[in-house]
Amino acid sequence: TLESMNPQVKAVEYAVRGPIVLKAGEIEKELRRGIKKPFTEVIKANIGDAHAMGQRPITFLRQVVALCTYPNLLDSPSFPEDAKKRAKRILQGCGGNSLGSYSASQGINCIREDVASYIERRDGGVPADPDNIYLTTGASDGIATILKILVSGGGKSRTGVMIPIPQYPLYSAAISELDAIQVNYYLDEENCWALNVNELRRSLTEAKAYCNPKVLCIINPGNPTGQVQSRKCIEDVIHFAWEEKLFLLADEVYQDNVYSEGCQFHSFKKILYEMGPEYYNNVELASFHSTSKGYMGECGYRGGYMEVINLHPEIKGQLVKLLSVRLCPPVSGQAAMDIVVNPPIPGEESYSQFIKEKESVLNNLAQKAKLTEDMFNKVPGIHCNPLQGAMYAFPRIFIPSKAIEEAKAHKMAPDMFYCMKLLEETGICVVPGSGFGQREGSYHFRMTILPPVEKLKILLEKVKDFHIKFLEKYA
Repeated sequence: TLESMNPQVKAVEYAVRGPIVLKAGEIEKELRRGIKKPFTEVIKANIGDAHAMGQRPITFLRQVVALCTYPNLLDSPSFPEDAKKRAKRILQGCGGNSLGSYSASQGINCIREDVASYIERRDGGVPADPDNIYLTTGASDGIATILKILVSGGGKSRTGVMIPIPQYPLYSAAISELDAIQVNYYLDEENCWALNVNELRRSLTEAKAYCNPKVLCIINPGNPTGQVQSRKCIEDVIHFAWEEKLFLLADEVYQDNVYSEGCQFHSFKKILYEMGPEYYNNVELASFHSTSKGYMGECGYRGGYMEVINLHPEIKGQLVKLLSVRLCPPVSGQAAMDIVVNPPIPGEESYSQFIKEKESVLNNLAQKAKLTEDMFNKVPGIHCNPLQGAMYAFPRIFIPSKAIEEAKAHKMAPDMFYCMKLLEETGICVVPGSGFGQREGSYHFRMTILPPVEKLKILLEKVKDFHIKFLEKYA
């Protein structure tokens, strides 16, 4: 029963697939049964699922995974030689030359070597050791595993995990499940969701009264907020972590998704290295990447990796032990990750098509980021910061006091009430800001910018019309 089950599991909440999405599923069933609605389809803008929203897969990635899955195709003239070369290399790393075999717990060796080479190229020659690379089931699995190792103590010595507000609900969910203590630090909405070290200090100092803050989580580019951190900001954060002896978690799954002029992705690993040996040899850092985002959008493969540096050798042994219990990440996901870090290079036959497809996706996302920001900021009672990166908008919405009262009567958070009304009247499914955290008295929602441009324009127009009617009704 609910009374006798694990209370930590009961405490877990995950807004991205929460009540609003269940309601959207019910409405879809009703539409299929022919029940009339003021709309003909549900547009699910609640989750960053690129292919579900119509994005085409990257040809080369799918070719290599197909060859790995069905090696008989290696004799087919329909596949390019550079794809065959990669598939053969991956299969040689698999037991029995088959994706159907278990891999080592840490992942296939040659893929970990490719990840290390990719990190070195990305970071301008900063060395990366394959032994510090762990292939994971998407980034989520790696994040949860590292948190599991870091959480300890009881009462006031229980581990505190500092997370940004707004945050991606994986963090609050994992913290609840592990019975750790969530320590909130607020991003500065007035300043394009910037991260301020004074706010980190305030948060840490207050938390020390009731827990032992040991972990600092950073999401860059931000989810749900879309900000891209400056080099100076990353240096400040690293210095703070070094000073306070905090374990840094850098969630960098959106590193390819940077759109705004003057913004650039800097990895925490690279900046840490450039700050000198005192930092580089002491700050414990785990950074994460995934096949699910970027230009690939291959969410279903559940491919990812983490690089963990400065981990105590005995703890490294414990980490591998913990990973061994899960046997290994999906081997097809490992193969997909390999193509992300080892794509076609100039001179190879697939290069020009690959670059064309990659740039098409990223340019399209940049166009949609600007369109979303511009259209929201034309609506009275909605304010949207620039979408510098990632694939979401997190606009602030004005909710009149009459609507807040009605939400209370329905035992709902005001932004949940707003999002439910939006879903019921327009068929648009977005996630209330309360599922990500927000400053008291402010209201938001998160929506993905992944729908095709024409559909996105319709969606934004519908939100605009709904919002104006909502204000009129509750003014």
